[in-house]
Amino acid sequence: MTAKVFSSLMVGCIMLFGLTAAAQDTIRLEQRGRALVERHCSRCHAIDITGSSTHPEAPPFRTLGTRYPIDSLAEALAEGLVTGHPDMPEFMFEVHDVGAILAYLQSIQQQQKSEPSNHR
Repeated sequence: MTAKVFSSLMVGCIMLFGLTAAAQDTIRLEQRGRALVERHCSRCHAIDITGSSTHPEAPPFRTLGTRYPIDSLAEALAEGLVTGHPDMPEFMFEVHDVGAILAYLQSIQQQQKSEPSNHR
């Protein structure tokens, strides 16, 4: 094996290892975010990709992306969520938890359904 081929293989392995590690970090972050919303929010909100919210005014978390850009919720999560209905307690999360919650919320968002095409 030539040095150039060996060098290319090593670079490829390093890149693959980096991608795998990043994917594992993302999965861990999403899992931590899910645990947080399960603990603090699941009493009222549907927190998974299916299911109904138990509280009529609590939107399923998988639909939040249709109302707001998910990343725009960071400040509200860190400074305290306050809503227009009296049943929801105020929540304030630590900065490192906000990132985990946002990663989880992003992972479960419903995709917008596109209009059926009239092209035949």
